[in-house]
Amino acid sequence: MTAEIRLSEIAARVLGALVEKEITTPEYYPLSLNALVNACNQKTNREPVMNLDEEEVTTALRGLSDLDLAGAADTNDSRVRKYEHRLQEVFNFTRPETAVLCVLLLRGAQTPGEIRGRGERLHHFEELSDVQAGLQKLMQREPALVKVLARQPGTKESRYVHLLCGDVEVATADGAREAVGAVSSGQVVDDGRIARLEGEVAALQSEVAELRLQLAQFRKQFE
Repeated sequence: MTAEIRLSEIAARVLGALVEKEITTPEYYPLSLNALVNACNQKTNREPVMNLDEEEVTTALRGLSDLDLAGAADTNDSRVRKYEHRLQEVFNFTRPETAVLCVLLLRGAQTPGEIRGRGERLHHFEELSDVQAGLQKLMQREPALVKVLARQPGTKESRYVHLLCGDVEVATADGAREAVGAVSSGQVVDDGRIARLEGEVAALQSEVAELRLQLAQFRKQFE
């Protein structure tokens, strides 16, 4: 697809939820409207947490359908209409690209380390460089689907954000001005400490996932 895509925040959440559930719970996919609303409103793995109703999700689905990004699935169950994403048909993503974009759709701006840890259920990235390779491919699309944000003072890593809702440069600049205003008024913002903690959490999540994989492989030897 060469045309620029401009999704609403709700449409981005709906699309991300459909992609996530196809990979993590394929036995329940495609999703009914009720299941999709619940997936969008999850309190875990979502930033920000939303409280959408069926009408809002239906409106978002209509917009995604107009872009051929999602729509009603052709299933044997005629009693309940179910919905699926069509991201693969539009973009022909690799699994790493799909995982990276899904995390950005559901969690907002992320560092490569955060993407690796939080995307473990979507795709196992052997190395951090694998995440960075996926990000680069998404950035090289025409038009670009991902961009890197300017590194904030006191942080070690840059964050990446998807562009399916449009460019975020203006919003980022506004956020930076608000942060500067808060500091000047006497509020201390320890960005460096927060960034370190987030990186450590993401690293720990990745290590736990790797240990689980190793344990599963070890058990297979005795089956």
